Amino acid sequence: MNQPSALLVAHGYPSQPAPPEAVMQRLGAAVGAHLPGWQLRGATLAAPGALERALQGLDAPLIYPFFMAEGWFTKTVLPQRLAQAGGAGLRQLPAFGSDPGLGALIAGQVQAACAAQGWRLQESALLLAAHGSQRARASALGAQAMAAQLAQLLALRDIRCGFVEEAPFLADAARGMGQALCLPFFALAASHVLEDIPTAMAEAGFAGPILPPIGAAPAVPALIAAALLRGA
Repeated sequence: MNQPSALLVAHGYPSQPAPPEAVMQRLGAAVGAHLPGWQLRGATLAAPGALERALQGLDAPLIYPFFMAEGWFTKTVLPQRLAQAGGAGLRQLPAFGSDPGLGALIAGQVQAACAAQGWRLQESALLLAAHGSQRARASALGAQAMAAQLAQLLALRDIRCGFVEEAPFLADAARGMGQALCLPFFALAASHVLEDIPTAMAEAGFAGPILPPIGAAPAVPALIAAALLRGA
């Protein structure tokens, strides 16, 4: 029987491809720790040759898109790159951002962050900081759907979405939130997380904690492993 395998693929950061590539390789190893007997690898689209190298030696791996929404990269770019690398016809699973367990994972992160601040949930608010787009709706719709799900899971005073590339923009959404957390609804900590979000929060006078991107949460490897088992 062939050894099951999977490849986790993220977008990466074209101008600085090495750090996200290293993150994805570590993520592959962390997911693999939950799946004894599997071969797990991670790669980005941005690092030259990384996807092609990661595919070598894997027998019909499941492809897991480490993206927050289904869009052009997951539906067009990734399948094309896989086909060019000789991986045509590989089974691609739903993107990370659409995982049915992600809402509960985020709710746990928010509860823990509020507890660490000594805040009551009922007196606190949450800003989901997401990418958004001027051309496609998938990113914004995914963040808004998550906000609606979290409203059912958490007794927060307010939950808002703010976006890097469309209205309501981050600074506008963050103004006047009072006691609030900011959670980057991103898979990787690239420029939007490291630069755009802190800048916008400072502009808005947002004084609450900015949490790590949800893709960096400690429970993410187990979430991905469960998705791979379902897919297999």
